[in-house]
Amino acid sequence: MTEITAHHGLLRDTKLHVDDHGGTGRPVVLLHGWPLSGESWKPQLPALRQAGHRAITYDRRGFGRSDKPLTGYGYDTLAEDLHTVLRELDVHDATLVGFSMGGGEVARYLANYGPDRVRSVVFAAAVTPYMMHTPDNPEGPLAPAAAAKMAAGLTADRDRFFDGFITEFFSVGGQLKVTEQQRQEALALTRQAGKIPALECLTAFGNTDFRDNLAEITVPALVLHGDGDATVPFDGSGRRTHAALPGSRLVVLPGAPHGCNVSHPDAFNHALLDFLAD
Repeated sequence: MTEITAHHGLLRDTKLHVDDHGGTGRPVVLLHGWPLSGESWKPQLPALRQAGHRAITYDRRGFGRSDKPLTGYGYDTLAEDLHTVLRELDVHDATLVGFSMGGGEVARYLANYGPDRVRSVVFAAAVTPYMMHTPDNPEGPLAPAAAAKMAAGLTADRDRFFDGFITEFFSVGGQLKVTEQQRQEALALTRQAGKIPALECLTAFGNTDFRDNLAEITVPALVLHGDGDATVPFDGSGRRTHAALPGSRLVVLPGAPHGCNVSHPDAFNHALLDFLAD
């Protein structure tokens, strides 16, 4: 466990909580989804360690145990935070694994900083290429009215909103695909999120267009997605991300919800480790 200063401010530095889980093999940097924290990767850490990888997780600014400034939630700043983590930990030849919102950070990082430190990337249930349904993005799976409803619900009653969101996060067709204990563990992570950061990131991942960023990716890529994902639907996200990355590998997890790394850990870990072995 360590803290890395991601940004030096006039009034206050922004510190990120980082967990370097060790291992002497190639590093794997895991970027969590909204509105969770690096602890959401617990089902993957034993498998990565057993395979000898150096697994690194960190809490995005505004979430988990990291600082919660009022600003800095656009993807350029979030990609800068990732760059700082890689630089401070002297990470090279890494695989970046971006889950949900984290997939956008992976795409923007490579666009802004290039592949010098990166061997390969994984887009897991990721929000790429562009979530919002607009006239020039008709396949976008997030309708403006639905995004506004989410923001209003989070603003009005944070606890009630997150309870419903996490239930959908782990459900397919109204059926919960994890245990109630696992749902409660994820719900506890949402309570560590700052309300303003959660709202700002909701806007960021819903409205950021990563299509040009994906076009710049040249490293090997895995697209990993559940076909029952109701939060970031496969057809509007994973399928399109795979199409935008020539030569990328696609693994679809049958019957898996958005939180597929928790609901289907064996299949998720198998796909990830198989990709890492190349």
